[in-house]
Amino acid sequence: MRELILGGARSGKSRLAENRATEYEARGMSVVYVATAEAWDTEMADRLAHHRAGRPAHRVTVEEPLHLATTLERHAAVDRCLLVDCLTLWLSALLFKGEGGAQLEAGSPLTCARFWAERQALLARLPQLPGEIVLVSNEIGSGVVPENRLARRFADEQGRLNQDVAALCERVTLSVAGLPLSLRG
Repeated sequence: MRELILGGARSGKSRLAENRATEYEARGMSVVYVATAEAWDTEMADRLAHHRAGRPAHRVTVEEPLHLATTLERHAAVDRCLLVDCLTLWLSALLFKGEGGAQLEAGSPLTCARFWAERQALLARLPQLPGEIVLVSNEIGSGVVPENRLARRFADEQGRLNQDVAALCERVTLSVAGLPLSLRG
């Protein structure tokens, strides 16, 4: 089963995903945590350290900011849960490392080959992966329309990605104030 857990900043979505992983462990499955974040500065490094400290020591962590589909394919197994935290940071890396960011800033059509290839690879492989997959993503479209063009384009791409991934998931959950709201499944 695939589950997408959506929520805003500090909504409890990562905690909910960790709880799901613990439930799968109780059923005898191993858990591989797929972390997409990178420490760009000391504040981000502190955030990542906080997340690491909250994970059980016996769980395997794989850090992969760009090649998510390949990483999921490599680690997926019938007796395993893959916990991906999070699609938003993965999308950020794809868009802002290299030509994608320049295209977004210039207001040009997004033609970055790496972005489209990685995005399509995830959507193509996700339904075929064995085992349980829990994906975390930010719901950033519930607020005001961003003030600048770059932020608006990012919000558009994040919304499209969330919609496409949700369409492939048997369960979709929205986390608000630490409370799960089932949207599907």
